[in-house]
Amino acid sequence: MTEAARPRFPYVLTVVAVLVLALLLTLGVWQAQRLQWKLDLIARSEAAARQAPAPLEDVLALEDPEFLQAIVTCRGLNTAPFVELQSIEGGDAGVRLISACPIEGQGTILVDRGFVPAEVADRPDTRAETAMPVVIAGVVRRAPEPNALTPPPSGSLFYGRDRTAMAQALGVTGPVSPYTVYATTSANPELAALRPVAPPAAFSNNHLGYALTWFGLAVVLVGFYAAVMIRRYRSS
Repeated sequence: MTEAARPRFPYVLTVVAVLVLALLLTLGVWQAQRLQWKLDLIARSEAAARQAPAPLEDVLALEDPEFLQAIVTCRGLNTAPFVELQSIEGGDAGVRLISACPIEGQGTILVDRGFVPAEVADRPDTRAETAMPVVIAGVVRRAPEPNALTPPPSGSLFYGRDRTAMAQALGVTGPVSPYTVYATTSANPELAALRPVAPPAAFSNNHLGYALTWFGLAVVLVGFYAAVMIRRYRSS
């Protein structure tokens, strides 16, 4: 084969292939790392669910209280002011009642008192005067922040867990905990429609499939590039 007949090396194709391959491998490695993170998160939530409840003050003093069960003692929680969070529970539309609970030396934490179906108009009574302490059980969770598509609140009705705005609506002036207590026992047993329930600690774990997809595409790309090069030189 003369020098003139020798096919030119496909520099542009090679550069593009290398860049795309690097991207695919990076995405695959990232998903593999996310897989390990998700497995650790699931293991941590399952271990927390097996632990005995502890006083909320002790739970919040830990470095990471996420998913832990707590005993909450909150003065006047059964008659405390609340805001409503639009929600769906078990396929039913309704609202969750959110109140503020001061914690000795730790600011204020929001307490999700439970879910009320949309067809129920009854709400707990609210009174401004100090009442007796109310003890409930709950689960400490880091509530998801609203995104840019979340509608703004309408009066006391919220469409996302905006802790800062909720605390302001409830008259809280001090620091607010980044965590929320989801009640698992009712502060208002007289209101049967109020269902204290924490959202399940369910995690979608598709990262292995995503990682295999990216790595598989990387293998396909390498095979495609090799086939192009072989065909190019054989045809010459």
